[in-house]
Amino acid sequence: MTKEFDLGALLAERGAERYELHTRYLNHQLPRMLHTIGFDKVYERAEGAHFWDADGDDYLDMLAGFGVMGLGRHHPVVRKALHDVLDASLADLTRFDCQPLPGLLAERLLTYSPHLDRVFFGNSGTEAVETALKFARRATGRPRILYCDHAFHGLTTGSLSVNGEDGFREGFAPLLPDTAVPLGDLDALARELRKGDVAALIVEPIQGKGVHETPPGYLRAAQELLHRHKALLIADEVQTGLGRTGDFYAYQHEDGVEPDLVCVAKALSGGYVPVGATLGKDWIFKKVFSSIDRVLVHSASFGSNAQAMAAGLAVLSVLENEQIVANARVTGDLLRSRLAALTEKYELLADVRGRGLMIGIEFGRPRSLKLRSRWAMLQTARKGLFAQMVVVPLLQRHRILTQVSGDHLEVIKLIPPLVVDERDVDRFVDAFTEVMDDAHGGNGLMWDFGKTLIKQAVANR
Repeated sequence: MTKEFDLGALLAERGAERYELHTRYLNHQLPRMLHTIGFDKVYERAEGAHFWDADGDDYLDMLAGFGVMGLGRHHPVVRKALHDVLDASLADLTRFDCQPLPGLLAERLLTYSPHLDRVFFGNSGTEAVETALKFARRATGRPRILYCDHAFHGLTTGSLSVNGEDGFREGFAPLLPDTAVPLGDLDALARELRKGDVAALIVEPIQGKGVHETPPGYLRAAQELLHRHKALLIADEVQTGLGRTGDFYAYQHEDGVEPDLVCVAKALSGGYVPVGATLGKDWIFKKVFSSIDRVLVHSASFGSNAQAMAAGLAVLSVLENEQIVANARVTGDLLRSRLAALTEKYELLADVRGRGLMIGIEFGRPRSLKLRSRWAMLQTARKGLFAQMVVVPLLQRHRILTQVSGDHLEVIKLIPPLVVDERDVDRFVDAFTEVMDDAHGGNGLMWDFGKTLIKQAVANR
């Protein structure tokens, strides 16, 4: 007799096997890494900016699923929108009709960038980038895309070709013939543009890897250079968009910047349904979809599905009605200023930077001999171990989830849900202060864990 599917019963029966199942059937290195650094937790439920484990202990989320959970987890407005769209039993994804929700979401999205005209909906940030790369090549008739050193734009083949981190690219050649330029270097940009084969420059207004902001005036000057050479500016706002940096888009921090193409994803999903969007100028879209014969020249099987569109509409409504963007700006300024004040107290704390609720905490070589020798020991084994030494006690002792900003970087990136408040700021700063006190006081447990990380780093060589 066939057993009726019961999700709750399945989770109750097999949920405890989560790490074993992942090791056997998925990426076997992920559970190995989680076990090594003590991140192999079992979270039972989540709401807003917090998780709870089986014992009822709460954890503060300062990672937001790498930025996906802009509104936190299980926002009631987004949940209701998804219930409503499922209950409506729409004739979704027929592929040969025009449903209302994609048009309505595109209309709403474009109000935040009135210089743009049209939207293509896909399923992820990397797909939004792939779309922009294709559209730029088609619109300009040129093959080459410029990107910035240390950029991260995704991991599919096209977006990997504009990824500034060699570690991600290794083993996947040949990639597309794109070219890196230093972030903020207008002379390097101009040299490449003079070759006459550049379709576009793709840039994160604030790089996720290391949390490096474009220098003041760079985006506008780059835009003028690009347009002078009949090339396009692509703004990758997959992580920085939808209020993360205190404005709806991070490029809006600089007057006069109007990218030709803008990529968004992550927070637009509401944390529920994968969605990506590429916004662009009318003439670019008309170059791509130039005739009836080319109506499906670029498409996505699940693009514009009703659940994703409903989630996106609900997210934009919450952003406006609950003043989420303003909260990101005010709370982010508070958190960054309180952390920046600690640079005077802790010699291991080199810099605090960022905008809104996208903050980088960078550690650097200390002055005192005792700390300097320990720092050197970690750096010799593997750069980035000290930052990991801070991340682990934040979770283990203070139940705060954070992570390093990239491989081989001594930077922790804070990208919490945009709904965090002053109490969450207090909790994080108090915990971070205690961890830094331990590090500077030579706390045995913390530095002993550092030795464990060194052994693991050596074993992985």
